[in-house]
Amino acid sequence: MSLKKYGVLKGKAIKKIIGQGSSPHYEVHLIDDTTDYRIAINVKSNLAPSELLYLIIDDFQHPILEKLGGLAMGFTALQSAPNKMALDFIRGNLFDPKQMRPLPHNVPGPDNDLNEKIDAYVQRAIGDERASIYAFGERWGPEAKIKDKYFGFLPGNGIHDIHMNQGNVGAFVKDDGVWQDGGLLFHFPSIDKVIEGIGVEVFPEQWVAVFLAFQSQSWHTDDHTGHTIANGEESSVQIIAALINPEKVEDKGEETVTLINLSPTVIDLSGWFIADSNKTRSAIGNVLLNPGATGVVRLTGKGAKLSNNGGIITLLNPKGIKQHGVSYTKEQAARSGWTVLF
Repeated sequence: MSLKKYGVLKGKAIKKIIGQGSSPHYEVHLIDDTTDYRIAINVKSNLAPSELLYLIIDDFQHPILEKLGGLAMGFTALQSAPNKMALDFIRGNLFDPKQMRPLPHNVPGPDNDLNEKIDAYVQRAIGDERASIYAFGERWGPEAKIKDKYFGFLPGNGIHDIHMNQGNVGAFVKDDGVWQDGGLLFHFPSIDKVIEGIGVEVFPEQWVAVFLAFQSQSWHTDDHTGHTIANGEESSVQIIAALINPEKVEDKGEETVTLINLSPTVIDLSGWFIADSNKTRSAIGNVLLNPGATGVVRLTGKGAKLSNNGGIITLLNPKGIKQHGVSYTKEQAARSGWTVLF
């Protein structure tokens, strides 16, 4: 069935409430130029195990940022499709899922639970007048006659499901879908700070990403429904580099993707594919990778293409199931003739 009103909310954080109780959510009061919103962020699962998987990237780089930079304040409905600003933890190559870790929402002591991890960046965003928060998830409201139960504004209005929204189990399978995952991005503009006796110190622009998932969710899902499909073995072949912007004016046949075999056995890549941001595929062909060996796949220009404006590269097995993926930015692709290392 998927989410009904998927999109991204951009605004300024002004208040927050730590998640507590039997079904805790970290709550943020967000405003745009005319409207109040509440962001409800799950910090505990109703299903066992209760600890959410989390990943915070404090120097987030991804081609999606090029599109977000010019986004207007307020809620923007998003099409659940590639290259439309929508998030997909599996297909968007936003991060390596193996980097996610489970964390309780409430543990005695400083900076050691999920509430506190999120709170550090929310408080910073509240204190910085130029900072913006981008919350991806499902919109609710406006509820004309219902005040917000946490912050009291009217009409009630906000965003929830700010977590992975596919590969669910039980009653939550109805929410499955592709290109509709939730997430939280913080944008902190650059700061020029004058230090007496030293001069001007520049604090660069920073994007921080917070990604959440439930341990009960699957990382292998159907490309159309987002429902769980049979798990395959962990891939032993990974993308480690790519020549995105060859020196030659005519790129056809010059773009390359470099793979490595991490396993102790020979891997036959016959029937495997390289896919680009548009899911256009190039067959790898008859390639055998020895243990520890690397192999270079040359793209002919008739299938997958590597955009110089940033993009994603995905490795698919013969069944079309993702085995590995990376992303690169416009800045990384700008140096003609240089290979990008992932």
